[in-house]
Amino acid sequence: MCRNIRPLNNFEPPATSDEVTAAALQYVRKVSGTTKPSQANKAAFDEAVHEIAHITAHLLDNLVTNAPPKDRDEEAAKRKARAELRYAR
Repeated sequence: MCRNIRPLNNFEPPATSDEVTAAALQYVRKVSGTTKPSQANKAAFDEAVHEIAHITAHLLDNLVTNAPPKDRDEEAAKRKARAELRYAR
């Protein structure tokens, strides 16, 4: 899985539409194998990002959990600590 796609469920405050769109963009980039589509594929690429963002937002709206919401700052600190261990020299 792409390292840039982060979990978006069960955060306080909830994921923004920008975060959902960014995740959709990363997914489409990964699946298509390109970060910037050619002019011939741009419309299909953009449509896929839009549709996946819409479906993702719908999914997040319908998920139910009993777990307490996660704190964004705490999760970011955990990711940073893992990255420091992974890339330490």
